[in-house]
Amino acid sequence: MASLEELAGAPGAELVAAGLRDLEAGRETVAGLLVSMARTRLGHAGIEVPRGPSERPSHRLYDLLAEDEPRTAHGRFNALVGRLSSFARAAEHARAR
Repeated sequence: MASLEELAGAPGAELVAAGLRDLEAGRETVAGLLVSMARTRLGHAGIEVPRGPSERPSHRLYDLLAEDEPRTAHGRFNALVGRLSSFARAAEHARAR
């Protein structure tokens, strides 16, 4: 199992680290909601994700992005999910070693 520090160079690692800090502090942020969306997948990869304030993090993340800039919310949402997916793949690969 790789630690978050060992995965620091993985794509999206900075988002995951920020999201974990935000969740631990009880803050609802883009990074925190993003990490909440992948709670189960990251958990299987050995990264413990605290429960977040939202029961539907993907919906709340989209709403938060749309509040900021409605015209680009969809593209930004997809880009964030792609970065998170890249990180999760790296974490899963590290765990399999």
